[in-house]
Amino acid sequence: MRLGVLDVGSNTIHLLVVDAHPGARPLPAHSHKAELRLAQLLDDGGAVSEEGVEHLVSVIAGAAQAAEDKGCEEVLPFATSAVREATNADEVLSRVKRETGVDLQVLSGEDEARLTFLAVRRWFGWSAGRLLVLDIGGGSLEIAYGIDEDPDAAVSLPLGAGRLTAGWLPGDPPDPADVKALRRHVRAQIARTVGEISRLGAPDHVVGTSKTFKQLARIAGAAGSAAGPYAQRDLSRKALEEWVPRLSAMTVGQRATLPGVSEGRAAQLLAGALVAEGAMDLLGVDELEICPWALREGVILRRLDHLPT
Repeated sequence: MRLGVLDVGSNTIHLLVVDAHPGARPLPAHSHKAELRLAQLLDDGGAVSEEGVEHLVSVIAGAAQAAEDKGCEEVLPFATSAVREATNADEVLSRVKRETGVDLQVLSGEDEARLTFLAVRRWFGWSAGRLLVLDIGGGSLEIAYGIDEDPDAAVSLPLGAGRLTAGWLPGDPPDPADVKALRRHVRAQIARTVGEISRLGAPDHVVGTSKTFKQLARIAGAAGSAAGPYAQRDLSRKALEEWVPRLSAMTVGQRATLPGVSEGRAAQLLAGALVAEGAMDLLGVDELEICPWALREGVILRRLDHLPT
């Protein structure tokens, strides 16, 4: 069957269309993306502005039409931290449903961590043993650990690259004092969760997902997208420690010239690097492997698991 998953995130709205059936690997058939920057469309009270709601409705309507055009039998629409934390979330969801027919399901941070973990487990298989999974989104950082398909620990922290950039790094290039303050904040937040993860024992395999980790691995020398999804891509903490001061000294325009870094994500790369470096350091991770599957694939896999056989 042809399924669509509609991901309304902090940075983008992404429709992924796949051909899938239970027991088989979902095969991508179409991808439709639109930049949203929803976190930047909040007013001083934390509500999505009228302009933001109109833009959101317009983009979702376009994605829903694209799903119909591509022959999707079912669309799985969900929203993450930017909508979840908006003070007018209920009003936004109601309006989206009324004007587009799309009933957005808001995932909790723990849901995000668990579904991403499921996708990573299916990608690497049981031979990967105990998995530690890190995912840096626009609004939050998810950490999950476990040996089965459902993690033993799943944590979500408000340490997304977009959120931190908007709140902590106004300069271009950023003020060194702001970078130092953000580094301190990130590490204090992550440190609160270290005990919950470390008590479960050392992982056999550490994995990073999301655009931020992919871009950091790419600038550190990992293979580009042309090498395909099965090329192994790794990121070391040593490389991050070398890149953070270099990224701190760059303007957004200079970061956008780095290999694999898109213009739309360049502003967030430094904050993402600080989160990645902090998480790897505090959790004792020297190196991790990039997984091409993440939350969207987890949503699809969970839906397939519940289809009648």
